[in-house]
Amino acid sequence: QVQLVESGGGLVQAGGSLRLSCAASGRTFSSYAIGWFRQAPGKEREFVAAISRSGSTTNYADSAKGRFTISRDDAKNTVYLQMNSLKPEDTAVYYCAATSTGAPIVRRFVYDYWGQGTQVTVSS
Repeated sequence: QVQLVESGGGLVQAGGSLRLSCAASGRTFSSYAIGWFRQAPGKEREFVAAISRSGSTTNYADSAKGRFTISRDDAKNTVYLQMNSLKPEDTAVYYCAATSTGAPIVRRFVYDYWGQGTQVTVSS
């Protein structure tokens, strides 16, 4: 089993940057692919980015390409989401999730474990 805790959210002006962290417990962290999702008020939870268990493959939503970077440090059991050039439409609660498939999958239903989320607010 994996427990996930997100951190790093906050309030930032448009054009600014934030780095989110997803810290995991459990010795099998390196066996999981990790994804980041977000959910804005009144909207469905949507895929943002994911990284494979090996770290060699990443996947991004079109809205994140060129602005966000996902990475992992298995020695620290942590996955990061570096977010640059933030826009007001990036405002949402951001969640990390783990899937035992090992692949950076877009569909949220294959993810087995979820964190509680961290709020990101981008002001205009």
